[in-house]
Amino acid sequence: MSMKRRTFLKGSLMTGALGVAVGAGLLKPKTVLAAWPEAAFSADTMDAAMSAIGGNGAAESDQIKFVKTPEIAENGNVVPINIESSIAGIEKISVLVNNNPSPLACQYHLTSNCDGYVAARIKMRKTSDVTAIVKAGGKTFMAKKTDQGHHRRMWRLISYVIVR
Repeated sequence: MSMKRRTFLKGSLMTGALGVAVGAGLLKPKTVLAAWPEAAFSADTMDAAMSAIGGNGAAESDQIKFVKTPEIAENGNVVPINIESSIAGIEKISVLVNNNPSPLACQYHLTSNCDGYVAARIKMRKTSDVTAIVKAGGKTFMAKKTDQGHHRRMWRLISYVIVR
């Protein structure tokens, strides 16, 4: 294998500089990574997660819709969800799954240029309510959907009946 001397020296120099920066404390993971809402993601009950994200007292809204979200998921480890909202001035969209060990599944902070649409693949422990919390204009809105996340046999049975 022929390695050019310059390429080798550049790589060695960059690796050495990176090692010195990490050793000196100039590069810390907390300064590089985004803010982490630890209280919200470590909450073990739905009420604790709702209060951690500021979703208590959220009003039911028909402007939040679950689109292309299956009624019965084929695999509980990967459940696709799509949430669409026509509420103006959306700041944040959070997704909570009631029967999961940690109810907060994901959270998105949106800028003013974004449409109110998010898509994710979440993990569901068992059949549960999926709740979408939307913060917009200082107000909090919500919508619920019951999703059956862990029923492979039922899905296969339905598929078999439809095909026949």
